Amino acid sequence: MVSLDQARSSNARIASELPSGLVAVFVGGTGAVGGTTLRQFVKHAIRPRVYFLGRSQESGNRITAELKELNADGDYCFISADVSLFSVVDDVCREIKTREKHVNLLFMTTGTVRRGEGKYLLLGLYLQTPANMRAATREGLDYHASVTYYSRIRFIVNLLPLLQRAPSLRRVVTVLAGTKEGQISFQDLSGQAAPLMQLRGHFASMMTLALESIALEAPDVSFVHSFPGSVKIDLGKDVKTAPIVILRLVFKVIGPLVNLHYAEAGEWQLFLSTSRCFAPKLEPEEAAAAGVSLHPKSRVSIGSNGMEGSGVYSVNYDGEAAPEKIRDAVMKLRAEDAVRKLWLHTEETFTRVTGTTFVV
Repeated sequence: MVSLDQARSSNARIASELPSGLVAVFVGGTGAVGGTTLRQFVKHAIRPRVYFLGRSQESGNRITAELKELNADGDYCFISADVSLFSVVDDVCREIKTREKHVNLLFMTTGTVRRGEGKYLLLGLYLQTPANMRAATREGLDYHASVTYYSRIRFIVNLLPLLQRAPSLRRVVTVLAGTKEGQISFQDLSGQAAPLMQLRGHFASMMTLALESIALEAPDVSFVHSFPGSVKIDLGKDVKTAPIVILRLVFKVIGPLVNLHYAEAGEWQLFLSTSRCFAPKLEPEEAAAAGVSLHPKSRVSIGSNGMEGSGVYSVNYDGEAAPEKIRDAVMKLRAEDAVRKLWLHTEETFTRVTGTTFVV
């Protein structure tokens, strides 16, 4: 098990072990986990080039100013975007491709608390309001399924060529519900009719298996699916529906008990984003491509398939791999041809909505 001190030690070596000019894309970089990880990345990296996405231009301007104070040598570009839409995801990726020859880190933590919608994703847990409040995107997809799964996979597929071209670190981190995998309802992949208590496991397994599918084509990139832990968030401050108002009151009372990892969340997620503990399956020629060197008491993590250094990692907030019971459940899904079925569905969804499986 990695301690917080070991994670901090690893982060402190980013400046000396990884090259200057790392290029990072933070999707959801204005929120709690994304924002605090972004700040930690900027604090430790040398002359980073950062693209961070969010809905609020005001928040983007404020965070840009904060980043310049943390590291005046960095280059920061905020992009205001509704990433629930594939068309917007594709436009953002095209813009990045015109500016950059490679990307070192793609970090995704898009939230789904919005006004007037039927399900809310909070720290990998689903909260539900009446069915008639369900929302679809303008492209006809369930909003929550889009930001939780489809648009994240779209970002990965679009930016994968740039990740594979990176001369050093090559990593994708998606913060959702790693280590919480469960059964997948293949008759209802968007989760519209699935029982509430099954949704976290449903989308967690979809994410992990999709990463495994992508990793088959990109063994030189590492993929981390993490759980954020118990972190303090500004819970739906612009949402006035009764369930969210009640939850705000509940969190106000129990906050001191559950908000154990807010101050450390960015440090842990930066560790997951940069440590050699989560190296690609294909050992790179350049050591820096695998990440910051291991602590003497650390080793490469167990992958989602139960093999050390598999290149795809389902981990808790502190880097602990999924327990054997969870890995066995995912293994059963693989035996049922879930990886192929899920990827075919994902490509069909991309093609139906956009006409292409990825941005050329």
